[in-house]
Amino acid sequence: MCGITGWLHFDRNGDKDKNQIKKMMDTLQYRGPDEKNVYTDKHISFGHTRLIVIDPTGGQQPMQKEYDGNRYVLVYNGELYNTNALRLQLKKRGHTFKSHSDTEVVLTAYIEWGSSCVEKMNGIFAFAVWDEKDESLYLARDRLGVKPLFYTETADGFLFGSEIKALLAHQSVDPVVKEEGMLELFSLGPSRTPGYGIYEGIHEVKPAHTKKVTRTGVKTTHYWDVSSSPHSDSLDDTISQVKLLLYNASHNQLISDKPVSTFLSGGLDSSALTAIAAKEYTDKLHTFSIDYEENDKYFKTNDFQPDSDKLYIDKMRGAFDTEHHYETISIDALTHALQESVLARDLPGMADIDSSLLWFCRKIKQQAVVALSGECADEIFGGYPWFYKKELMERRGFPWIDSLQERHGLLNEKWQKRLDIDDYAYQRYKETIQATPLSGEETTQEKSHKEMAYLNMHWFMQTLLERKDRMSMRASLEVRVPFADHELVEYVWNIPADWKRLEGKEKGILRKALDGILPHEVLHRKKNPYPKTHHPEYTNQMTAKLSEVLEQKDAPLYDLIDPQQIKQLVQTKGASFPYPWYGQLMSGPQLLAYLWQVNYWLEHYNVKIS
Repeated sequence: MCGITGWLHFDRNGDKDKNQIKKMMDTLQYRGPDEKNVYTDKHISFGHTRLIVIDPTGGQQPMQKEYDGNRYVLVYNGELYNTNALRLQLKKRGHTFKSHSDTEVVLTAYIEWGSSCVEKMNGIFAFAVWDEKDESLYLARDRLGVKPLFYTETADGFLFGSEIKALLAHQSVDPVVKEEGMLELFSLGPSRTPGYGIYEGIHEVKPAHTKKVTRTGVKTTHYWDVSSSPHSDSLDDTISQVKLLLYNASHNQLISDKPVSTFLSGGLDSSALTAIAAKEYTDKLHTFSIDYEENDKYFKTNDFQPDSDKLYIDKMRGAFDTEHHYETISIDALTHALQESVLARDLPGMADIDSSLLWFCRKIKQQAVVALSGECADEIFGGYPWFYKKELMERRGFPWIDSLQERHGLLNEKWQKRLDIDDYAYQRYKETIQATPLSGEETTQEKSHKEMAYLNMHWFMQTLLERKDRMSMRASLEVRVPFADHELVEYVWNIPADWKRLEGKEKGILRKALDGILPHEVLHRKKNPYPKTHHPEYTNQMTAKLSEVLEQKDAPLYDLIDPQQIKQLVQTKGASFPYPWYGQLMSGPQLLAYLWQVNYWLEHYNVKIS
């Protein structure tokens, strides 16, 4: 993977902007530590930082290609999984290649098919192409939004970058947050409305969208979505097809010139990818799991975390002869990484759920450059409790945010009067539900299920994909997510809800597809979320850190939060906030950590609240 950034200004010569584009590019050094280059020409400047995975010499960027008297220039972040098939098509159309990199295939595909090139691509990507003759800039993002791409339009021109920090490095962009940004943070955070960048004027290219920038303006295209139609396959054929599509996606994503590994929690999703990779990968597969200091001593079972991971990891390690690495993070390291995880996101995030992943990715990077991860399976196959628990399915608004009234109560008097947190969240929820692509032939149950699936794809899944991208790329680790393969997603979308929950089990159809592949205990393990610490020392450390904020008379957090509310949270160690802030994991010390991150973000980024 890589970091990309660029600056288009039709009234300025890009050759004079090298220092500015280098400054923007340098903010993305973690995304691409192996190589960095800039390209400048009339009107356009590109910057690229590269993490080398395929074709070290042939995949250098920014990449230029001459065709039919015209020059095209590309900056690209991603992996194309149908590279060979596309290269063959393009060769038949008369194109030649100097490398075996997917980068050149992406650029040549644009030369041949223009804006429709993305419809032929299977992969995870965000890229930009400058067409010198047309003086046009083309931006594209993959279908499920695995790779990020932000942009802004200023008096100095059109700017884009893999992360917000690249835009903030430009002389014309200030870190301003207005009322709508505040609503995003406190009504929806750490999730974001698709396309919103929190900071004033900063936006994100939505998943499955492209933008074309010319002198006359910006044209946006939505090039893909799931499509509803009756599911005609038998149950047995459906099970076989799910198995085939998951196998193909996983197999294609093992292609790399550098070592590949897998995340392995012992859960269904990561175990499925590990099983496929272990059989297909030519070398001994390295697998990785994370746990927390003394969690065996303090872990308490509950409905959402019924057991710990080690027993199931051991079953997988034995069944597939992997080289497994048990990584245990200390409480001090977990707390210390909270600061850098904000820098990775450019926003407050999921507190220690982020910081532990950042630490974990750095451990994996010591052994591998590429890792496969099980993200997206729960959203696609309906694995979360809100897909089948009546009280969650019928909750008003987002089922993973049950704290809107309490969020509003944390704000100081000024913001309580100005922000309608509940209404804002509900409006965003309704917009997505109403956009669900239905055939009109669905039963009431199927309609409800598809609406929940669409909501999850555009919200909960995006939050987790953002977390995985920022934390992994901060560690210079490329993470691939086979469950986000669009061909698998398209097929599973129309599988009946009862089949997805076959035999009354979450992701029942997926379990059937993996029958005979995974050990019995792993195949039938109840869903467990990403682990969190249960150590009282973490609660103590976060209480102390938020106490330090409380002692600062000019702490920027006071501009948003009522100091008395902070004091009460500190005194009760987070227990005075009765519900998780987000999902099921962000409660107690995680909320203290989140508010500490908000304060650090405001301070470090010098955010101006307007």
